[in-house]
Amino acid sequence: MTLEQEIQTKLQNAFAPSALSVINESHLHAGHAGDDGTGESHWRVEITSDAFSGKTRIAKHRAIHNALGPEIIGRIHALSLQIS
Repeated sequence: MTLEQEIQTKLQNAFAPSALSVINESHLHAGHAGDDGTGESHWRVEITSDAFSGKTRIAKHRAIHNALGPEIIGRIHALSLQIS
């Protein structure tokens, strides 16, 4: 399973989103700090779920990080989140 698939699966299971996009943006950061050469260092997630209703921005971000867990968060350099 690729890292993209792992991220998608964990977020699907945790939030049952009505919309979910996991975009690998590592190629945009090639040669920059945090680029480890794996091609899987920088990610953008766009997610829509009722599970985020009424939560603060910080609570939403924490929920995403908790759902992904340290095994995924520890493997990436940057995670951009668009949550609704």
